[in-house]
Amino acid sequence: MMMNPPLILFMFFLLSTTPHVTLSQDYVFETDKPKPDPTTAAAEPPESDTCNGIFLSYNFISRAKELPHLKNATAQSWAFKSVATVLNAGSEELKAWKMFIGFHHDEILVSASGAVVMDGSDFPVTVGGNGTYLSGYPQTDLKTAIETAGDFTQIEAEVEITGTQFGIRPPGFPMPKTIKLVNDGYKCPAPVTKGRSMHVCCIRDKKAKHNLTTSKFLPRQEGDLSLTYDIIQTYQSNYLAQVTIENKNPLGRLDHWNLTWEWMRGEFIYSMRGAYTHRKDVSGCLYGPASVYYKDLDFAPVMNCDKKPIISDLPQDREKDEKIGNLPYCCRNGSLLPTTMDPMKSKSVFQVTVYKIPPDMNRTALSPPQKWKINGVLNPDYKCGPPIRVAPTEFPDPSGLMVTTPAIASWQVVCNITRPKKAASRCCVSFSAFYADSVIPCNTCACGCEDTDTCNPNAGPLLLPSEALLVPFANRTAKAKAWARIKHFPYPKKLPCPDNCGVSINWHLNSDYKSGWTARMTLFNWEDYPFEDWFVAIRMDKASPGFENVFSFNGTRLSDNKTIFFQGLPGLTYLMGETNGTNPNRDPRVPGKQQSVISFVKRRILGLDIAHGDGFPSRLYFNGEECSLPTKLPSSYGRRFNTNLLSIVLVTIATFVLMMDHLS
Repeated sequence: MMMNPPLILFMFFLLSTTPHVTLSQDYVFETDKPKPDPTTAAAEPPESDTCNGIFLSYNFISRAKELPHLKNATAQSWAFKSVATVLNAGSEELKAWKMFIGFHHDEILVSASGAVVMDGSDFPVTVGGNGTYLSGYPQTDLKTAIETAGDFTQIEAEVEITGTQFGIRPPGFPMPKTIKLVNDGYKCPAPVTKGRSMHVCCIRDKKAKHNLTTSKFLPRQEGDLSLTYDIIQTYQSNYLAQVTIENKNPLGRLDHWNLTWEWMRGEFIYSMRGAYTHRKDVSGCLYGPASVYYKDLDFAPVMNCDKKPIISDLPQDREKDEKIGNLPYCCRNGSLLPTTMDPMKSKSVFQVTVYKIPPDMNRTALSPPQKWKINGVLNPDYKCGPPIRVAPTEFPDPSGLMVTTPAIASWQVVCNITRPKKAASRCCVSFSAFYADSVIPCNTCACGCEDTDTCNPNAGPLLLPSEALLVPFANRTAKAKAWARIKHFPYPKKLPCPDNCGVSINWHLNSDYKSGWTARMTLFNWEDYPFEDWFVAIRMDKASPGFENVFSFNGTRLSDNKTIFFQGLPGLTYLMGETNGTNPNRDPRVPGKQQSVISFVKRRILGLDIAHGDGFPSRLYFNGEECSLPTKLPSSYGRRFNTNLLSIVLVTIATFVLMMDHLS
């Protein structure tokens, strides 16, 4: 049947006059193709069939331009979605999987379902530049296909990622630099990237030592700080847990520690012994799912219903309290000393009664909190990993018999000290020497700068006379300017910012002679509170084996033979806080201060150059915190002495020649 000619002309007219609408690519998804189905996008490539290990993949799904819309591609932000998978394609169960994704487009993760950021950071978290480590939650372990009959829900973890990234204009794909498994005993080659997909097969490292036992628990890990979450009693709706914090680092320390975690399944703290929470607020329970289930429960005695409680140690006067104290290693006001000082004071313990909500209403539905964080006052920063299921802790029987009672379940959290970033220290060091008139003070903004309107955060610190070290920074300006005028030092119109450090330490090179040398170390406390049981550790790469004696402190050379550990003598273990001057209306406040002379010998140490660096510490720690060191040394006496000696010799020779000419 032939079509009517007028109808054909009408259809041709419609097609030829239909407007073509073109949308700018900046305002839609990066491709005009239909949006990919996430399930299809995350499907494993055929290479997973040939992997005999752990198969990782990263699939970029889509992105859309975010507000504000900018012409600068580098500054433009894009909302992106991707899926990362961890598949156990091997014959050994993978416990507590951990994956690294090398983000490098200034990414900000907004969510990652099925995983948590390993350092305990909350979303949104900035991960671009250094990448990020993800660990599984709630699926932490991946069984094998052999023991599950190929059940992908048990052998594969899928992480749906959403976030923001910068810098790549479509049609480019913002892929990470790399992906890899970071579990012990595995090695990963460089990943293969094809368009918007990346994958790698990680296999067992035959050279690495790994646990070949059939234990269903991971071995306990080593770290600077070990926290153990032991469940020692369990009931249908609640359980009793004991938390143990152990300081494992010989230079690590916590003062007035605060511990926080995040409940992931609606739990709340009914009561505690050995510690307390900063807030006693039950509104989270009354207006949440807990009140629906516990209709007859009196919430008045409940200690805390926050999702992220802040927990602190009890003061010492509650140590024998039968109701909230009376636990071994409890109630020390939050002090965790290094084992170098006192092994008995390097541990802290408290107990917590936890109530659960449906669907976890049975005795074996046990899940530890996630995202652990701990910090102290003027102490190092700790980064904590996720809780790892370990073999149950064994406790001595309270009857005193030779019997041990294992915990019902145990998890370990390992935290490690991170070196402070520039301008993020909490203490600082100044250098001076017997051959130099000026003191090299703490670095500008050594401990951070808040207000830079009236000062220059990038200017070098002004040299000071020695007496200025006793003066608070706010009162040093006049002394610094006067000293610069006397010594003809230049100084900028906009003076450098203060160091803002609560504790400063002066290292003074006191003498240098043929068989040895001496130094004087002075501690200044600019805070209003004292430091109890203070310690200082110095690292000297060449000179520390020559440590001989310290006269007003206790001093010990540690086993690494490069670190010397100092602490107060009995009766001098308090570094007092800042106090008013003699006349508060006229005199500045005076810091708490302690000092001692330290002697060293040179025998059996070749090539020592005390004035040019060997007589100064390469690292210095106060109460575990690494202090900011000056970037320069005092002017070299040796060089100046050699120059003067050469001048004297030349003048003597010239004088002798002139005298001989005159006599002849």
